[in-house]
Amino acid sequence: MTDEQPDRKESGFKETTRVRTARERLRETVAGHDRTERVPLDAADGRVLAEAVVAERNVPHYPRAAMDGFAVRAEDTFGASDRSPEILRSAGEAASVEPGAAVQVHTGSELPEGADAVVMIEHADERGGDLEVFDAVGAGENVAPVGEDVESGQRLYDAGHRLRPSDLGLLKSVGVREVEAYEPPSVAVIPTGEELVAEDPAPGEVVETNGLTVSRYVERWGGAATYRDVVTDDPDALREAVERDSDHDVVVTTGGSSVGERDLLPEVVSELGEVVVHGVALKPGHPVALGVVEETPVVMLPGYPVASIVNAVQFLRPATKWAGNLPVPDPPTTDARLDRKIRSEPGVRTFARVSLTDEDGERVATPTRASGSGILSSVALADGWVVVPEASEGIPADEVVAVQDWEALP
Repeated sequence: MTDEQPDRKESGFKETTRVRTARERLRETVAGHDRTERVPLDAADGRVLAEAVVAERNVPHYPRAAMDGFAVRAEDTFGASDRSPEILRSAGEAASVEPGAAVQVHTGSELPEGADAVVMIEHADERGGDLEVFDAVGAGENVAPVGEDVESGQRLYDAGHRLRPSDLGLLKSVGVREVEAYEPPSVAVIPTGEELVAEDPAPGEVVETNGLTVSRYVERWGGAATYRDVVTDDPDALREAVERDSDHDVVVTTGGSSVGERDLLPEVVSELGEVVVHGVALKPGHPVALGVVEETPVVMLPGYPVASIVNAVQFLRPATKWAGNLPVPDPPTTDARLDRKIRSEPGVRTFARVSLTDEDGERVATPTRASGSGILSSVALADGWVVVPEASEGIPADEVVAVQDWEALP
């Protein structure tokens, strides 16, 4: 133990690291993996491309009618007007258009041979075997030519693009059946604490929820979670668990990250590798620790449920994304008027849980009454949180704030 890393159990958290700095230090420990696999389109939603994708065929791959109407040779309609319509011979739904004739087509229909334009149905009248055309059309009018949407060989997406449902539809239309994508990053989730049980707790016992919650967030964020059994507060057991899972892209633990007698994880990780951050200036959940073991980043989350979630969003989410070559988008926000003051400690980034309501057409944010980091319902029943920056001592009532919908984060 060096002078720069005092014994936390003796000194407590006299100094903490700012969120931005902590994230930068974590970033230095995370390398994007290079494992890829072929993925069929129907399983590729949300996957990140490992190579560029080009169109294998034109869309459309045939000239098609862009409107319901009549396929014609444009020159046969020149001079047509409401007062002096051109009279063409109606050829029903023939496969080709002869001079002076018109063939009925529907939107998306293949343009009959010989035709080079479509007269919209509302600009013509059928009378017996004839068609009166009231509006002249130019060559190519109301026609979708071959490759109008996408041309064969066109580069559609570069490596690093995360596929969306609309992308899958486009890729299928151009003949792509599977893509080369990065494998989801592997994340080992290790809940710790001798008081934790799977269910039916006795007095003094607590149902383990953090590991379940965190593992499901990992899956939502594009990772593949390995949800481990609870590990008790024993240094040898903790050391074995972290070493066992150091072959994953990321290891995350819950509980045991603070400075109490049973908070052993920072010491264990320090022995196996390095702790780069211990204690972050955020609330709730400043007893978070970040480290690295055998080139694998280790995110040590606090045991209180709300603190665990806040820190998972701030640190585990970007670590998972970075490891899987995934983009890290900002959370969506909703502007709302704050109906009650939010207090915050200077120098600390505060995540204040709020509920949203509509009052006379105005969005209103109400801070939750239960603000403790152990009150799981305060975050589970909230609609988002307001981030109070380090430089502020709080936000006054009636100010318009940005409510982050962190639950909607991919």
